[in-house]
This record gives sequence, structure tokens and C-alpha cells, in this order.
Amino acid sequence: KAAEAPRTAWGDPDLRGTYTSDNSIGVPFQRPPQFGTREYLNADEYVTRVNANEVQVEKDLNALPESKFSADDPAAINASRHWLERPDQPSRATSLVVDPPNGRLPELTPEGEQHQAQRRPRRDRGLPGSYRDFSNYDRCISRGVTGSIIPVIYGNGTEIDQAPGFVVIRNEMIHEARIVPLDGRPHADAGVQMWMGDSRGHWEGDTLVVETTNFTDRTGIGGNGNGAVHSTDLKLIERFKRVDAKTVNYEFTVDDPHTYKQPWTVRFDLYAKPGYKIYEYACHEGNYGLKNMLSAARAEERAAAAAKK
Repeated sequence: KAAEAPRTAWGDPDLRGTYTSDNSIGVPFQRPPQFGTREYLNADEYVTRVNANEVQVEKDLNALPESKFSADDPAAINASRHWLERPDQPSRATSLVVDPPNGRLPELTPEGEQHQAQRRPRRDRGLPGSYRDFSNYDRCISRGVTGSIIPVIYGNGTEIDQAPGFVVIRNEMIHEARIVPLDGRPHADAGVQMWMGDSRGHWEGDTLVVETTNFTDRTGIGGNGNGAVHSTDLKLIERFKRVDAKTVNYEFTVDDPHTYKQPWTVRFDLYAKPGYKIYEYACHEGNYGLKNMLSAARAEERAAAAAKK
């Protein structure tokens, strides 16, 4: 009930805390067709998901002597364990997309399809020629608003802080922080475009509603920012609502008529995982990984030229 929702000292609904979307790891972004319009797994399906999560955790730990899985299992991820995150209580959702009702992304417009062809990194056409052939994420620039919060393999933390008239939303990866005014001020001038857009917020009951505009046309909507590249006219509506002491329900709606034939919505929970903290994510533009990938591509070219001779 609204009267029972925790409040800040100045009277706003209290969303403050550090959360993670880890419980939604493994939930398909789009709903597999066999589920139709069903949003949640049944009991048997959920047991299958829980068991699969436990098996994957065991595969992640394959370097341990007692593991029954081979270290060369392609499903095993051999990074240090502290890099990996898995659900404590896997979500029952059949997909992250909840609208349209079938959980599938709407079709791209002809303009949207043309935009994808122009904006996609060129490295899938062969060896990368320059930094421009890599994604914004590869280059440690930004994953965009949605890419910074959609659950991936690690780095799924979100910290929410509040002060009178403002909310701060900080994402663990790649170290984004949005300061969201709540005082009704207008958006920045249309000529100003930013990787994370320009956010303005207001309260609808106990729900924080954040409207973001003023985007570039160089970020995608999906995990790590790898989804379809949106237009500069994208309007993103996010909703944050605390549903219990440890859980904030989160959803965003994408409204971009230049890219999609209709708006669509994603929903999942952010929860306060015991002991979860956000540490520095030291990814920076011009990092050595990018330099090494480009130098490796040049080495491959030299080797190919030598083999021809």
C-alpha cells in the first residue's frame, strides 16, 4: 500500500540502495515462440531453469579438481569466479520483453532497417581496419541507457541515490551515472545529443518515471548496447517502483517511430543481493584491448601476405 512505502526524510518514495539484475540472467530477451503470450514459466519449466542454472554454475567452476565437467566444455566460462554472476533465485519470466504481448520485438521500419545497415560495426565484413570498426562497448565509451541495465554475464549492478529534487542512477558497467532532475525543467535543446540522453523525472504515486530524450543515433537497445541502433528521436520511458524491502520493479518503454513500427516494453526486477557492491569498472576509451585487437588484425594480414608469397 502507498501509505506503507518507505519515504525519504523529505517525503519522496525511497528507492535508495544497490541492486542487481542477476536473477534475470538467462531469461531470453525475446520470448521463445512456444510460450505464446504466457509471461511466466510453469512449475516444471521453472525447475528446468533452476537446474540449468546450477549446472552452469558447476561448469563455471570447472577448474576445481572435484568438478565433473571438462575444462574444455564450450559452455564453461573460464574467467575468474569473481568476474561471473549467476542468479540466486532465477526469474520465472519467459522473456524480458513483455509488450507486445507475444514478447517479440516489433518489426523495424524501412528507415530503421537502412539505419542498421549504415551503423553496424564493419568488423563482421572482415578484419577490423580501425577503431571505428568496433562497437561503443568494445571501445569502452558507453552501452547506452538500456544496455547499461539489461542483465548480462557480470557487472549488473545499479545504485540509486536520492536528494531533494534529484535522483542519481549509477550503472556498474561501464561506470555511467545519470543525475535526474525532478523539478519539471525542460529537456536540453534539441541540438544537444548525448550517449545516455537527457533525463527528466517525476513521481506517479510511488513510481519514479524517467523520460529520456536527446540521444545520439550511435547506440543500440539491447544487452551491452548491441541491439538495433535507434534514431535521435528515441523517447525512452523508464519506471522504478519498490515492491518490497529488497526489490525494485524496473521497466522501460522504447518509443522510436523512425526505427520500430510500434513501441515496446521490457520488464524485470532489480534486487538487493546480500553482499553485492559496485566496484570500479576500469574500462576506458583507447584501452589496450582495442589496441591489441587491431595489432592482431594487422599481424594476420601480414601472415596471409607471407603465405601467398
